[in-house]
Amino acid sequence: MNIAKYPEIKSGKKTLKKIYVAIMLWIVGRAIAAAAKVDREVKEEFKGLDDKFMMHLHVLPSGPGMIVGKDKNGKVKYMGWNPAGKKITLDMKIKNIEAAMLMFTFQESTCVASAHNRLAVSGNVPDTMAFIRILNIVETYLLPKVITSLAVKRYPKWSQMNPLRKHLGRILIYIRTFTF
Repeated sequence: MNIAKYPEIKSGKKTLKKIYVAIMLWIVGRAIAAAAKVDREVKEEFKGLDDKFMMHLHVLPSGPGMIVGKDKNGKVKYMGWNPAGKKITLDMKIKNIEAAMLMFTFQESTCVASAHNRLAVSGNVPDTMAFIRILNIVETYLLPKVITSLAVKRYPKWSQMNPLRKHLGRILIYIRTFTF
């Protein structure tokens, strides 16, 4: 059999999907930092994490990513996408761009993506769970209820019982996400 007769087929670059996921990661990363200043539950979750906590969520093999962590003063910051020179304590890898599209077009929640083996995590399990809870709270603020119910496992009760908290928090998080 002549192998030269069957050339290797390379996958496409999927540039538009990468751009979309990069934009979503940028927005979510900045929104997490904004929510840490606005929402008391997010503040409490971050208080429970180590002072040197730094999370890197990225798409394999070379896709976009985001880094969120605590700075030297203990404040939560969005730290860009490049992990060079940063000590990552929680590394969450989305296995491919297709899995990232399912998650960031909100067709699949983080829990379902984990169950379908689309995520790989290196780090402490309690830190991972805390970050997933933070991500769910931020998605509740950022998205309308119809989409949020697809993106999170359970729609939070506080958002139904206290609409003022939800809408005021949403406005403040959006302002901080796009201005700071």
